[in-house]
Amino acid sequence: MLVLKTFSLFILTALAEIIGCYLPYLWLKKGGSAWLLVPAAVSLAVFAWLLSLHPTAAGRVYAAYGGVYIFVALGWLWLVDGIRPSTWDVVGVGVALVGMAIIMFAPR
Repeated sequence: MLVLKTFSLFILTALAEIIGCYLPYLWLKKGGSAWLLVPAAVSLAVFAWLLSLHPTAAGRVYAAYGGVYIFVALGWLWLVDGIRPSTWDVVGVGVALVGMAIIMFAPR
């Protein structure tokens, strides 16, 4: 149960970060409204708050989070940008998720 809870929290955290960065991208690169910066700031604040919910040392959380971020970013690439990840993208995600699991769940 701990693994599922941790992974789910990381996914929510990654979505908050990606949305918080994607909205300014839409404003800067795609001619979107400056009002996109308001939900972007809220999303980045939620991102920071979600990272604080993990019950382990911050450095360990940040290191492990990176693996899940890669997973979610490639999902975003596929679902939002419409670009299917390559085989090597999938292999890289697998390596990153194994690293995340070792960092978060190895015996201490």
